[in-house]
Amino acid sequence: MENYKGKVINLKELKDLKIGFALTASYCNFKEVITYISKLIETGAKVVPIMSYNSYTYDTRFGKAEEFIAEIEEMTGEKIMKTLVDVEPLGPKDLIDIIVVAPCTGNTLAKLANGITDTSVLGAIKTMRRNDKPVVIAIATNDALALNMRNIFTLQNTKGITFVPFKQDNAKDKPYSLVAEWDKMVETIEDVAKGLE
Repeated sequence: MENYKGKVINLKELKDLKIGFALTASYCNFKEVITYISKLIETGAKVVPIMSYNSYTYDTRFGKAEEFIAEIEEMTGEKIMKTLVDVEPLGPKDLIDIIVVAPCTGNTLAKLANGITDTSVLGAIKTMRRNDKPVVIAIATNDALALNMRNIFTLQNTKGITFVPFKQDNAKDKPYSLVAEWDKMVETIEDVAKGLE
């Protein structure tokens, strides 16, 4: 047990933590990632959902946007934050303790590493970092071992940003692709929670 802002937190359960969970448009990972939203809720955490414009808007061969939205909103009991205006109060009003970006695309990685905040997810990260709150990134990008490697290195060396362990996705068919080890996401969030003061 540890104290965080007057709350007693059981780190094994993440009880009483407010976790922002942001999805970007790696659609093929949505079904798996959404199961981890449920797991976080089971630990006792409150999950505040955030989606980028692309992830919130487009249907793909992996599913319909409206079905993902309905599932996430029903699971969390919260309306999804989808605009810069929606996410702006997160930091100043102390609405969340940690933000998790899963899946985090190469596009989002590149913009974050270069200080660009033109989406709801990037705006949410910015508002959290201005208050020195932690960011957990679970990557899923086909160009990680090519154009995005320098951005990964930059972010790995940035205070307050932690990566969920990742691995090569499919060395034969997608030689530049990396994907988070989804089953290590909750453990990574627990580790980050230990550092909250």
